[in-house]
Amino acid sequence: MTSISPASLWDGLLVALCCVATAYVVVAALALPSARVLAQRSPGKGARDNGVRFPLEPVSVLKPLCGAEPRLYENLSTFCEQTHPCYQLLFGVSSSADPAISIVRRLQAAFPERDIALVVDSRVHGHNLKVSNLMNLAARAKYPLIVLADSDIAVAPDYLEAVTAPLSDPQVGIVTCLYHAKSVGGFWTRVGAQFINEWFAPSVRIAHAGGSRSFGFGATLALRSSVLADIGGFDALKDCLADDYWLAEYTRQRGMATVLSEVVVDTDVIEPDFNTLWLRETRWLRTIRSINPLGFAFLFITFSSPWLLAGALLAAHGGAGLREAALAVSTVLGIGARIGLHARASRESGEFWRDLPLVPLRDALLAAQWFVAAFGSHVVWRGARMPVVARVAEGSDGT
Repeated sequence: MTSISPASLWDGLLVALCCVATAYVVVAALALPSARVLAQRSPGKGARDNGVRFPLEPVSVLKPLCGAEPRLYENLSTFCEQTHPCYQLLFGVSSSADPAISIVRRLQAAFPERDIALVVDSRVHGHNLKVSNLMNLAARAKYPLIVLADSDIAVAPDYLEAVTAPLSDPQVGIVTCLYHAKSVGGFWTRVGAQFINEWFAPSVRIAHAGGSRSFGFGATLALRSSVLADIGGFDALKDCLADDYWLAEYTRQRGMATVLSEVVVDTDVIEPDFNTLWLRETRWLRTIRSINPLGFAFLFITFSSPWLLAGALLAAHGGAGLREAALAVSTVLGIGARIGLHARASRESGEFWRDLPLVPLRDALLAAQWFVAAFGSHVVWRGARMPVVARVAEGSDGT
């Protein structure tokens, strides 16, 4: 019997991984909707004018704030321009010295017809300061529907109508949204936008197409106040790192569905330098590790450029056999798909050509961040140090 050497096994495994990486990027390019099409779509119309119309229930929008981010006024003002007939906007800060307060005051002056309240409350209820802020805000919410939305997103005028429409079905526990990143600044913000648009969003689309509903994104979480109370309110999340994920997970544990809305909101990437971007993205990856360790372990196959480079080198230096020919075809197909993915994530042709050279850097950086994120026991978010631990899923009885 002919034995197979370890070198041959390793070589075969490497070839297989290169081909799997190509398959992934092809599927990712097909799964990601065109950003240009999404930018032109009116999400509310598609969500409500589908033959069935429901009365619009009043909504309380909870917006935890911390600091005066770039474009904060512009982003928050889109929530003041909603076509929904009845909603409340609650903005919360933990300090009377927070510069976001002046932004909220500007909104109140610019939109006197809106029900806008500012809550300044320094009480801390757990390790997660964002959840503490939400707990302080929730006490002022007065409507049956609750929408949570991060401070750095901008939305279309029919956003509230669209994201709350699925809640008319009593089997729906929570509605969440994906987001498209906009670079606000220079070089590193463009690299950061690709993290969201060309890696995170396609990954979610693939998982969703495969039937997974195990997600929840802080860009938008819409649910009934009665459902929030049933899962124990925000108090159940006060020590969670991935509070958005666990809020959705607790509704799923009660047999209710998670809906990924057709709405895609805009979010700003504002990290001005490499160090800030690195810290943010490794925090995201460690968060993924905390909620899905097995999925995190296999993320390496989604960083396509290093695998395409490996495939090209193997094809070029391995001879002229069938394996090399298959690798060459796989690599060319993968390169085309990766460029196609970048094209579908770009809203303008100028953006496509400007940021195309960043694609290999983006993928290589992701690979390095994934390796580093596999280690470490804490993350730092908004100045708070939080442990990276896998939270034990609670049962439907809350125990």
